[in-house]
Amino acid sequence: MKLFVLSSLFSTFLFSATPTQFDLRNWEGKSYISPVKNQSGGTCWTHGTMSALESNLQLTGEWFKNEGSEVADLAEYHLDWWNGFNQHYNPDASGGGLTVHQGGDYRVASAYLALGGAVRNSDAQSYSQAPKKFLDTYHTYYVRDIEWFDVGANLENIESMKTALMEHGAMGTALCWAGSFYNSSSNTFYQSPSSGRDANHAVAIVGWDDTKKTGAPKPGAWLIKNSWGPSWGNGGYFWISYYDKVAGRHPEMGAVSFQNVERLKYRRIYSHDNHGWRDTKKDAFEAFNAFTAQGTSGNRETLSAVSFYTTEDQTEYAIDVYGAFENGELKNVLSRAIGVQARKGFHTVDLEMPVSLEPGQKFYVSVKVSRGGHAFDRTSNVPVLLGSEGRVTVKSAAKPGESYFQKDGAWVDLTSFNDSANFCIKALTQ
Repeated sequence: MKLFVLSSLFSTFLFSATPTQFDLRNWEGKSYISPVKNQSGGTCWTHGTMSALESNLQLTGEWFKNEGSEVADLAEYHLDWWNGFNQHYNPDASGGGLTVHQGGDYRVASAYLALGGAVRNSDAQSYSQAPKKFLDTYHTYYVRDIEWFDVGANLENIESMKTALMEHGAMGTALCWAGSFYNSSSNTFYQSPSSGRDANHAVAIVGWDDTKKTGAPKPGAWLIKNSWGPSWGNGGYFWISYYDKVAGRHPEMGAVSFQNVERLKYRRIYSHDNHGWRDTKKDAFEAFNAFTAQGTSGNRETLSAVSFYTTEDQTEYAIDVYGAFENGELKNVLSRAIGVQARKGFHTVDLEMPVSLEPGQKFYVSVKVSRGGHAFDRTSNVPVLLGSEGRVTVKSAAKPGESYFQKDGAWVDLTSFNDSANFCIKALTQ
């Protein structure tokens, strides 16, 4: 099924422009969208995230391969409880942070997904009390790539967004919900760019229609999956203008594509950043994280992949794994990988040569990027809810000797710049 779906999609946009209409609910007689759910509390962002993951799993056939079902179903409230930004769970600090069920966004979701992945609805879907964080019986799904898109001021990037929808499934987006922006008779939504209000609700893009008329001056709209149950709108769906202030345009919530979702195959994900991309060190183009292999004597691991963020589009990267850091120099190259990432976001790259690691062995993962600088985690202020003026401090923690960046030919410990900061470079072992 995977090859048939992808070859069919590729043929559509290789030999012609993207179609004027597209609907993932009915693409060549099949649906690649999970059923509409009815959110509890302020969890719209978890539903927008999981709708996108579920769509990707159905589109590629990964869900059917692992679960034997055509319809993917992931646990929104496991993400809500265990994202690491809230009063229930922050691995870097006790207390403080967001209130469970009342805050989050796609960067919060990305940090959670990068540290382990999403679990099935049947594993850990619980709103009233926290489910277990991990159990051996859980089926966990890891997201290899998360990319941020912007439709552009004059829709100059719309084809890339449409292509991503066709290739990878539904995308997370957001809007500023207000009754005055919504036309219930036509089931369409439009917030003028001149409006002063910011995003306050997350949803998922599942299609488009270039001819759809809304309250905007020009036609064209995204088909949107909401999380207010199937009795709202048209079966839980509505349309939002291409020219909306927020949808497709917001720098963090406008259009986020969760790609290459797969059953988790990694034994450990070595990481120092628990909160993902909170800031960008724009003058750091080469950085590394130092790790120590875990496990017990005689129990080796294989380092097979590295994950990191690119903070600008069209970024060249070079990954090197070293076996030593002595006298201020990285030594003994063990493996490497090079390439280009077309979109900014989170990426997982397989190493050219996997590295065998003994328990207690130190290793160092260096990533060079050509544009934008390196993403890093730090103590930060996070909106209580999308569009809210209220913000809370989410604490991050770091130790000297974990993250370094290159400056004037020398390696500098990142904690000398910010004592809560770590670079978002991870090592994935099997």
